[in-house]
Amino acid sequence: MSDRTPPPTTRHLLVRGCDVLRVPVTGECDVLPAQDIVVADGVIVDVRPTGADRPAERGAEVVDGRGLLALPGLVNAHTHSPMVLMRGAAEDVTVEGWFNDRVWPMESNLTAEDVRAGARLACAEMIRSGVTTFADHYFFPEEIAAAVAETGLRADLAPTYFSSGGRRALDATVAFAEAWHGGADGRVTVSLGPHAPYTVDDKDLRTLSDHARRLGVRMHIHAAEHLEQTESSLERRGITPVRVLHETGVLDAGALIAHGCGIVEEDLPLLGEYAGTTAVACCPKVYLKHALSPLTPVRELLAAGVTVAVGTDGAAGHNTLDVWEALRLVALTQKQAVRDATWMTVSDTLRLAVRGGARALGLQDRIGALEPGMRADIVLTDLSGPHCRPLHDPRAALVYSARASDVRTVVVDGRVLMRDGRLLTVDEPALLAEADARVARVLDTSHGKAVQHYDP
Repeated sequence: MSDRTPPPTTRHLLVRGCDVLRVPVTGECDVLPAQDIVVADGVIVDVRPTGADRPAERGAEVVDGRGLLALPGLVNAHTHSPMVLMRGAAEDVTVEGWFNDRVWPMESNLTAEDVRAGARLACAEMIRSGVTTFADHYFFPEEIAAAVAETGLRADLAPTYFSSGGRRALDATVAFAEAWHGGADGRVTVSLGPHAPYTVDDKDLRTLSDHARRLGVRMHIHAAEHLEQTESSLERRGITPVRVLHETGVLDAGALIAHGCGIVEEDLPLLGEYAGTTAVACCPKVYLKHALSPLTPVRELLAAGVTVAVGTDGAAGHNTLDVWEALRLVALTQKQAVRDATWMTVSDTLRLAVRGGARALGLQDRIGALEPGMRADIVLTDLSGPHCRPLHDPRAALVYSARASDVRTVVVDGRVLMRDGRLLTVDEPALLAEADARVARVLDTSHGKAVQHYDP
């Protein structure tokens, strides 16, 4: 475990007078009016009708939640946080052009300091939008871990690995997991991060799967990202990318699969066998942007018992790290995909964004609901703006009307990271100035180098 840890969490915290979104494991979400959320040592100990102070709460830090709706912190189940430095720098291109002409050449410029600056800026953006936990997949993971520790967020970090990096890179991946899993007072967990079956050979996938089982961590991997990848794998190897994950032990170790738009019917029984430890992160904005079809088969995956969560992917493709936007697009695109307006209800959509995200990261016993025994990851949202009024159904407002800017206060592990719109753990002007100073060098692709070549 790393010794890079933030100041201790507030011993006692009282969020007073808020409405509370209740997200059950199944069934309809509902809203409990006028509640107090009582927190001790980072854990929710009670959610009850608001009232006068009780002796155990005297001296607690108080957050005024009156007029606000408390919901579990949003989970961004798949992203590449430092790619905020490339926001808007790879537009209106094909998938191949996006990788080979823009993003992978830009990534060859990155230094550890660039990644640190990008990760800190990303953390600030996510705090502002009510994301309290994110699953990251990127280079220089120790810099991202340091940013998470400093800003107070929660994250599962997967160091990106290509087989082209060789044994040294593989050993570094494992060493990071050994050093950081459980770091930052338990807010940092680690997954091993082979990039994809087409960039990591089977031998390395088996080796990393063995390490994952030894360390008790999961695998976070891009697989069957779109149908063309699946068709290419069938043509070259005679099996789908999901079958590759099975044969190399990735599914057995436990896997968070990014995208999965190319998951086909024959994959579903196989994924169902590992449903307890397998999840798929759906990031619909990037599929729409790159004109990819079909979408992640959410309905079929859920029917097979497989967890589905909501992600943004990196800001080089998604442009924001706004999970509100992503969850809204999940609901809309899934209704359209199956041509059923009654599918992907507001309750189901909210569940994917919190409980689904928690389960996808193996954190379902810690986060995903505002209940006694859960870590105190709390987002207070203001639904009083004209874009949410009249407020007939707060659940519908959260899915279809709310904006990231409606988030007022964010608590992670009992620590207030943003209060009334003011960030408390980051110097936002300094972050923006540093990011702006690095961008010209990062975006220069005149050198003709790239971290990899996209040809799945």
